[in-house]
Amino acid sequence: MAAPTAPASPAASRFPTRAWRRCRRRATASPAPRRAASAPASADRPPMNLEQSLIWFGCLIVAVILHEISHGLVALWFGDDTAQRAGRLTLNPVPHIDPFGSIIIPAFGALTGVPVIAWAKPVPVNPAKMREPRRDMLWVGLVGPFSNFVLAITAAFAARALYEGMDTSGIGSFEDLPLLIRIVFSFALVNFFLGIFNLLPIPPLDGSSLLERVLPERYLPGWYRFRPYGMLILFALVFWTGVIDKLFAPVYRNLAQFVFA
Repeated sequence: MAAPTAPASPAASRFPTRAWRRCRRRATASPAPRRAASAPASADRPPMNLEQSLIWFGCLIVAVILHEISHGLVALWFGDDTAQRAGRLTLNPVPHIDPFGSIIIPAFGALTGVPVIAWAKPVPVNPAKMREPRRDMLWVGLVGPFSNFVLAITAAFAARALYEGMDTSGIGSFEDLPLLIRIVFSFALVNFFLGIFNLLPIPPLDGSSLLERVLPERYLPGWYRFRPYGMLILFALVFWTGVIDKLFAPVYRNLAQFVFA
């Protein structure tokens, strides 16, 4: 006759063993939502075929126009109506177009498949019309990158919501995504990049005007001597040092991780 087994202790009856708990968790855990095997993009940038280059070009033009309009609106808030009288507070792209920065450079990027920067005509601002020019011009300079970051964050969440709401089976590359997601993602990417790039303290970028507003007065004469060479320095950085890729790659990787991972 088999020996009777001892009754389980109250503690043992209330708390299952660790192995049993692990098995139960595996059995009851809800399956993870199906996503693509990997983020539908390359490591450092989206594939820049002709279609994607045109998307990039369109997003750039919209982003730089909104960037410039934001400068004019804040200047108007502080009492300077120069941009308004010049007809620059409009979504019509024609008054904002700079032939070189808005057409030639972006077209070069579209033809070569390389992401590039673009710019519109700077909005005219007259600090003499502002109530406190030094303080007010600081805010006018800040609002440009700030507007890009607001647009970028909004577009990033929109792209993520669109991606999470679709069936990702069969999505193996960026080109496989629906056109709407690629446009919204590209708009987020362009605005993040423009916001960061414009904070570089090199004339004529917004970062230079911000630096000028906070520099002690004893350094301003030297700054004024340096300022005319800012564009040459900027072109050297962009085309000879690879600064675009150094800034663009981490922005793209982090945004792709947020939207697609």
